[in-house]
Amino acid sequence: MAWNEPGNNGNGNDKDPWGGGRKGGDQGPPDIDEVVRNLTKKFNSLFGGGSGGSNSTGSSSSGNGGISGGLSAGLIAGLVAVVAVVWAFMGFYIVDEAERGVVLRFGKVLDLTVQPGLHWNPPVVDEVSLVNVSELNAKTYENRAMLTTDENIIDISVTVQYLIQDPVKYVIAVQDPELSLDNASESAIRHVVGGNFMDQILTTGRDRIAADVHERLQNYMNVYNTGIFVSQVNVVDAQPPDAVRPAFDDVIRAREDEQRVQNQAQQYSNQIIPEARGEAQRRIEAANAYSAEVVAEATGDASRFDQLLTEYLKSPEVTRQRLYIDSLEDVMTASSKIMVDVEGGNNMLFLPLDKLMEQSTSSINSNNSTSDLRNLADQLAPFLPAPTSVNSVDRSRLPTTRRGNQ
Repeated sequence: MAWNEPGNNGNGNDKDPWGGGRKGGDQGPPDIDEVVRNLTKKFNSLFGGGSGGSNSTGSSSSGNGGISGGLSAGLIAGLVAVVAVVWAFMGFYIVDEAERGVVLRFGKVLDLTVQPGLHWNPPVVDEVSLVNVSELNAKTYENRAMLTTDENIIDISVTVQYLIQDPVKYVIAVQDPELSLDNASESAIRHVVGGNFMDQILTTGRDRIAADVHERLQNYMNVYNTGIFVSQVNVVDAQPPDAVRPAFDDVIRAREDEQRVQNQAQQYSNQIIPEARGEAQRRIEAANAYSAEVVAEATGDASRFDQLLTEYLKSPEVTRQRLYIDSLEDVMTASSKIMVDVEGGNNMLFLPLDKLMEQSTSSINSNNSTSDLRNLADQLAPFLPAPTSVNSVDRSRLPTTRRGNQ
């Protein structure tokens, strides 16, 4: 049931929602004047305007005037006090350790930035902008279908890391520093990519590309007075378009194979060249040694021939016989078996020198070695033909001369 219907309250005290009782069973709306008087009394009690409410029981005209005057004065005073408190409270703010504050007073920037801590500035009069100067911000720019200097198309992804170095310039100089950074980054990337070849960007030139973009982007930020310091630029990825990527992958694999073959060839060259140089040096040394040996032998033979010629001029027959015997000795010592043609028949004498030498080996170091050799020579003398060049020479003296030489 409604609040003003009979029997609304179970205790029989039917009252309206404003606290007024029923008068003579009248169930009409509450008295507006009474509600206003109650509100006025409450405000006057709060703000010291209680005298205005005591005269409200007088005439209706004078009571209405007091109510309006008391309500206006108290309400205005209360509103002013509340607004003053709220305004003063809104002026307090805290600046974090990583932040700096920029104060604009009636649109004019103050000289000093606000340091970390608790500060107060009059609201509405001052406008405070807090800027984080310690955070390392990063943005990634993915550029599609960029044209290189050799008229190829490439997709590149670049990450830019930056700090806010000058908060005053960051707040005042440019309306939107972040948008300026985005536009400058796009411009710098396109300018650098457009001045390089595709192979350099895809393979070994990424570091140089990043350095060029960094330098150009920082120059843009300095010209715009954005207060932004570009910390680092990284080329995250650089790929050809998807439609031609398999062909470029084949080219890259071919280039890798070329580099691998070159490395193998270089390794083989590093191995074979020192060996060849060593072998050449060895042969040169061997040739030098052989040359020195041959020259020394020739020099010795020439000297020996000169000495032999001197002896020959002194006694030609003896020297000739000596040469014959020495030559025969050299020939015979090189052969282990000798066949001698004996005069007076078709018989041949077989001399097993190897067996004879074995028999005489045990007695070579003894005292009778000379006599054994003499006996051997005497045994062989009858079977040897006499040379025609020494017929006039006494044969009895030949062994003695041979033994004297030994």
